[in-house]
Amino acid sequence: MNDNIADFSGGRTYVLDNELARIVHISMALEMPLLLKGEPGTGKTMLAHAIAENLNMELIVLNVKSSMKLIDALYQYDTLTRLNDSRFGDSNRDVSNINEYIRMGKIGQAFSAAQRVVLLIDEIDKADTDFQDDMLDILDQMQFDIIETDITVQAKVRPVIIITSNAKKDLSDPFLGRCNFHHIAFPDPKMMRQIIAVHFPGLDENLAQGAIATFYKLRDVEGIEKRPATRELINWLRALASDPDFKTDRLVEEEVPYLGVLFKKSPDYKKAASIYSQARK
Repeated sequence: MNDNIADFSGGRTYVLDNELARIVHISMALEMPLLLKGEPGTGKTMLAHAIAENLNMELIVLNVKSSMKLIDALYQYDTLTRLNDSRFGDSNRDVSNINEYIRMGKIGQAFSAAQRVVLLIDEIDKADTDFQDDMLDILDQMQFDIIETDITVQAKVRPVIIITSNAKKDLSDPFLGRCNFHHIAFPDPKMMRQIIAVHFPGLDENLAQGAIATFYKLRDVEGIEKRPATRELINWLRALASDPDFKTDRLVEEEVPYLGVLFKKSPDYKKAASIYSQARK
């Protein structure tokens, strides 16, 4: 176990609470995958970036797609290139050596790394159940076979494994049972103020408090399909702070400029805009 693991307390732009810090420490100490659930924008993906940054580890990201096969995450055998090389003979590679045409996938790269890395498996709920369960078998055993060469790839160092889910699809009981689990709730206004302070040191307090209060009002607008997340608030504050004509009291007067930074779907934008236009009447 890396002696620096106990020192992890977040990143330069990542604020975490004590409970999340504890589950990160426990997962790394026990060398178990950490499964993070929560709505988009709660910092699930960025936690892996913060761990890698804070502990000076390489970050390897597997972005899960609905059509992905587990073999693609392990390795790919480039049969087409090998066929072309054998036909045209214009390659420096030895076509008789299949290893020349084996390329490691993201899990394969993590296993092949000489030093401990952070492996982020992002949005596992997009994959089918077989993918999920078979993947955890591989992660438990820390090895897999390359069928074409009958070679076993075994992890040199067990990676730190972070798995995220947006809870769009239920995960199997065996999958859940083999991970440590943490649900990241959306930050409350107090925690959000700490997050904003990390991104905008020295930000005018009236602007910060006014923007945060308005942000949470907008998140509570009834019928919104995609509520604005932390990323949208940060970008919105950048827009407000960079506008020389913007006055903080405009937020108090129920005027919300740059709504398009907060709402990316037209129905959501129109709904929020209509509510604030009515409030000004």
